[in-house]
Amino acid sequence: MEIYKQQFIEFMVRSDVLTFGDFVTKSGRSTPYFVNTGKYRTGKQMQQLGEFYADSIESFMQESGQEVDVLFGPAYKGIPLVVSASVALANRGRDVAFTFNRKEAKDHGEGGVLVGHVPVDGDRVLWVEDVTTAGTSIRETVPIVQAAADVELAGLVISVDRQERGTGDKAALAQVGDDFDMATFSIVDVHEVIEHLAGREIDGAVVLDDAAVASMQDYLDQWGA
Repeated sequence: MEIYKQQFIEFMVRSDVLTFGDFVTKSGRSTPYFVNTGKYRTGKQMQQLGEFYADSIESFMQESGQEVDVLFGPAYKGIPLVVSASVALANRGRDVAFTFNRKEAKDHGEGGVLVGHVPVDGDRVLWVEDVTTAGTSIRETVPIVQAAADVELAGLVISVDRQERGTGDKAALAQVGDDFDMATFSIVDVHEVIEHLAGREIDGAVVLDDAAVASMQDYLDQWGA
C-alpha cells in the first residue's frame, strides 16, 4: 500500500473523521464504522486533506495517461474539497481550474448555478466527493455541467470507498462509473483501512482490535460487493 494511503488513514483517525462503533448509515444499514468528513474543521486539516486528494488524482493521471482540466465539487461538502485539492495541485505545478454548483440558481448579478471556472467544450472534468452511497449528488450535477458545455467526464474521486452494494449487486462507486461511463477511484478503500489499522496503535491506542475487525468483516460479508 502506498505511503500516502497509510498516512491518510491515520489522518482520518486523528481527525475523528473515521470512527468505529455502532452507527446507522443514510440507507438504514447498521454499520461498525463511519466516515464523517464534516469533522474536518481547521485550515491545517483542509491543507492536508487537499494534499491527499492531490496524491490520488496525480496517481490516477499517471496510471491512466489521462489529464484533468477542471475539478468539480458538488454542493455542499464538495466545495471545500474541490478548492483544497485544486490548491494542493497548484503547489505541485498543476494549475487545475475548479468549479462548484449552487443549490439554487442565482437570479441577480451574473446569475446561474455554477461558481468558479465556466466550463468550455472539451474540458475534462473530474468530480471530487467525500463518499458515495447512491451517487445522488453526481446524478444531480452531471446534467448541470453538461448543460454548460460539451465536457468530457474524466471521472469521480472520493475519499473512502466503502465497497458495498448500492441499489444493485455492484459497489455504489462502480455503479456510478458504469452509469456515466467514467473512471471512479478513491484515496483508500475499506479493505485498505482494515489492512492498515488492524491491531495497530495510533497515538498509543489500538483503533481496530480483533473484535472490531471481525465486525468489519461480518458487515462486508453481508453488504460488500
